[in-house]
Amino acid sequence: MTQPRISFLFPGQASQYVGMGQDLYSEYSEVRMLYQQAQQISGYDIAKISFEGPAEILKETQYTQLAILVHSVASALILSDSGIKPEYVAGHSIGEYSALVACGSLKFLDAVELVCLRSKLMQEAADKNPGTMAAVIGLSPTQVDELCHESTREGETVQSANFNSPNQTVIAGAVPAVERAMEIAQKIGARRTVRLNVSGAFHSELMAEAKDGLRAAIENAKISRPNVPLIANVTAQAIKNPDDIRKLLIKQLTSPVRWAESIQTLFEAGVDIMIEVGPGNVLGGLLKRFNRDIKVFKGDSLEDISKIRTELS
Repeated sequence: MTQPRISFLFPGQASQYVGMGQDLYSEYSEVRMLYQQAQQISGYDIAKISFEGPAEILKETQYTQLAILVHSVASALILSDSGIKPEYVAGHSIGEYSALVACGSLKFLDAVELVCLRSKLMQEAADKNPGTMAAVIGLSPTQVDELCHESTREGETVQSANFNSPNQTVIAGAVPAVERAMEIAQKIGARRTVRLNVSGAFHSELMAEAKDGLRAAIENAKISRPNVPLIANVTAQAIKNPDDIRKLLIKQLTSPVRWAESIQTLFEAGVDIMIEVGPGNVLGGLLKRFNRDIKVFKGDSLEDISKIRTELS
C-alpha cells in the first residue's frame, strides 16, 4: 500500500477567532510553554487575547499575526508528536512563518520576534499609507490584473494581492483605486466583490516601508535548510535554500500570495492529503474550488486532531 503524501497548510489573517487554541492549551504542557514564551518575547498576553478576545482586539494586526503563529505551531507540534508529519509545507502570508517553524527552518522564538516586528511595521506602513483590500470572485487572475491596471492613477495604485483560487483574487491598494476596481469588476461580470475588514493594503506597494524595516532582521535571522520543502508565496515553487527563503520573506510583503499556483504545485508533487494546521478552515474552503479528488483535513482543535489521528495513524 502506497503511503499518502501529506502537506501541512498554515492559515493567514482572517482565520482567527476568539477561543482559538484554548483546548490545546488546556491539554498539553508543551503548548502552554509556547504561549508563555510568546508572551515573554512580545509582552502581550497572547493566550488571554486568543482565548477571551474581544474580537475587536484579536483582529488587530499585532495580535492577530502572533496568535495565528502560536496556535498553528502548537497544532503542528501535536500532529508531529502523533506521528503525522508532512512531506511539504506551505503557509498563506503570515502562515509562511508557521510553515518555516514546522519544517525546522526557523526556531519558534526567532519566528515570534520576526512576526512581532513584521506586524508592527505593517501597521505603521498602513497608518502612513492608508489602503484597503477587496475580494473579486468570478473573474480570472488575468482579468483582475487588467482591471487593477485600468483603475490605477498617479498616487492611487491597486494591484492583485492574493491569487487564492482560480476564480477568487484579492486586490489591495489605495481606497479610491480599490473602489474603482470593484466597480469595473462588477461591470465586466464578476459574480461578487467584497470589501475586506482589514487595516491596510497588505501585499501591495503600500507596504514598501515595512519591507525596508524587516530586511535587516530577516537577513540576520538564523534560517536553516528545512527538513521538507516549503512552497513559497512569492514564487509558488518548492524551496530549501536558506538564502532564497530570506529573499522571498522580504519580497512577500509587497508581492501577491500565489496560493492557487502553490496548491497546483502540491498537486503536481503528488500530494494527496492536505491538512490545514491552525485556526479556522479558510484554506480548506478554497481547496474545494479546485474540484480535485483530494483529502482535506482541518487541524484546529483537539477534536480535529483526534479525527486526523484516527484516519491517518
